[in-house]
Amino acid sequence: MVLFNNSLIRLDYNPATDIMEVEYPDLHDYLLPEIKRSVDILLDTVKNYDVKRLLLDSTRTIISVGDVESREIATYLAAGLARTRVQKVARVQSPSATVENTAQQNIRHISQVQALPFKLENFSSKALALEWLGGKA
Repeated sequence: MVLFNNSLIRLDYNPATDIMEVEYPDLHDYLLPEIKRSVDILLDTVKNYDVKRLLLDSTRTIISVGDVESREIATYLAAGLARTRVQKVARVQSPSATVENTAQQNIRHISQVQALPFKLENFSSKALALEWLGGKA
């Protein structure tokens, strides 16, 4: 069931599997304030529905911001998720080497500055990510 949908993100939740699917938004300078608001909506929805499994789909993400801005959004999301009861986060990788390189740098940075209370894994396909999320937490 679609819980939220705007031009940036779509939150699709399956209560039977307790998996929320989110398409990671494009990162453009002019969208950064709206992206933060969308992340807040995502975090509030995760809390309200007590979501334990989250799938972040980066397959269509476009990044046109610098490393600092990209890292800031990723860190903001990770810190927010750390304050929820999420147990597993699966990230579907982007086919773009540039986007994937930025994402991997952000994940390394986040892992160094904060201990994440949830498992985080990257996958090459949505099917593999959903399979991992569907297993025991």
